[in-house]
Amino acid sequence: MNKKPLNLRLRPWLIILPTLVVTLGILYPFYQAVFYSLTDYSLKKPVWHFVGIKNWLEMFKGVNFWHSLWVTAKYTIAALVVEMGLGLVIALSLNRKDNIFTRILKVVLIFPLMVSPVIATLLFKLMTNSSVGVVERFLNLLGVYGFPWTADSSTALFSVILIDTWVYTPFVLLLILAGLQGLPKSPYESALIDGGSAWFTFKTLTLPLLKPVILITLIFRLCAAIQEFSIIYSTTKGGPGDTLMNLSLSAYRDAFTYSSIGKAVPQILVLWVIINFISSKLVKAWLKAKSTNNG
Repeated sequence: MNKKPLNLRLRPWLIILPTLVVTLGILYPFYQAVFYSLTDYSLKKPVWHFVGIKNWLEMFKGVNFWHSLWVTAKYTIAALVVEMGLGLVIALSLNRKDNIFTRILKVVLIFPLMVSPVIATLLFKLMTNSSVGVVERFLNLLGVYGFPWTADSSTALFSVILIDTWVYTPFVLLLILAGLQGLPKSPYESALIDGGSAWFTFKTLTLPLLKPVILITLIFRLCAAIQEFSIIYSTTKGGPGDTLMNLSLSAYRDAFTYSSIGKAVPQILVLWVIINFISSKLVKAWLKAKSTNNG
């Protein structure tokens, strides 16, 4: 019988092997997390027991979970609105003119991307220090003294959003600027000949053509902001009190402070469900926008 060579028979399996490995690498921790959420597994106890949905019921009944969910929502929405808006405005400004000033500005604006969020938090603490802080001295010149920053619950969220904006706005700026520079020139030339205003051109040409890039940027920033940990933990560890205790920090506290993995995992799974749901909607919108532009 005429049989295919071994290398030809193995080729389909070799092609899908990387995808299979990645899929198993994702599914195994996920199902393990689901399993642990149904137990009373603790880092302090060598023996654990199956408790069913007890951890889930306690989580949904508890006030702390809903508070953490609300903090997560506030942080995510504030960070996305500020960074997407600021990144878009700066990108449009830099794309309008190409001179030595804009080239230098592009390089300067990228610097925060080279700094880790933890280092950025430490720099922020130094700049807002009441004794040697540059920002504090500048506020003193404006007649503002002893601004509480992260020490007060009323200004803590504003402070961490400020750090997040400084660190991640350049990321938004780079993606949108790259999208702007990749837009076709012919529609703009036609609009210029027809005497279209700057606002009309932006509304009818730039924004629709740039929509796929904006949506992709939004997906990236959403996935990072909704599970932000390093900036908040390095700044206040969720304080003052539980002012900034989002889902990530709440799960971390339950897992490593109280050693209760069984109670921490459901919070992470809820976070995963939220990210997956919103991201899938944004991906569908991106595919629709991309097909509209290609059509």
